[in-house]
Amino acid sequence: MGVKKHCLSMQKLGYLDTWRRPKDVGRPEKLYRITEKLAPLFPSIGDDVSLAIIEAATQLDPNAAEKLLFSFFRAQTERLSAVVTGDSVQERAERLADSRDKSGYFSRCVYSEEEGLRVDEFHNPLETLFNRYPTLERMEIKMFETLLGARVDRTVSTSSGLTRYRFDLSPR
Repeated sequence: MGVKKHCLSMQKLGYLDTWRRPKDVGRPEKLYRITEKLAPLFPSIGDDVSLAIIEAATQLDPNAAEKLLFSFFRAQTERLSAVVTGDSVQERAERLADSRDKSGYFSRCVYSEEEGLRVDEFHNPLETLFNRYPTLERMEIKMFETLLGARVDRTVSTSSGLTRYRFDLSPR
């Protein structure tokens, strides 16, 4: 109860957001995540370094950014193909979500009769690069399609300063 009290106080100040995740049996889980209001407390030097390297390479070759980022996603696809295995799209999606969750994407695989199969993510460590290079969305979709053997539709929605990346999966 002490932790809940602190979480409620932080939610009132705008530092935490909550939602409920239904479970098959019993009460739904109540989950907390930090909001953008806490971003200054978690600086990310990697974004500036990555952008500086890509921009320096672009001075040597105008297409360097796309080439470097394509190479990154190709390597990611190869690395993930070792763990994203299974007989069904859902099995592969669960393994992909688990792997990306461990990499900081706060990812989960969701299935419902009404909406079908999807992967939801609530953080993108590469968000700064995605904002600067919109072609990354296509590269990420291609990676998902290759790994899952399914058609992927990616949507991004923002509410109360929180971003949700949704990957709807359908058979090819």
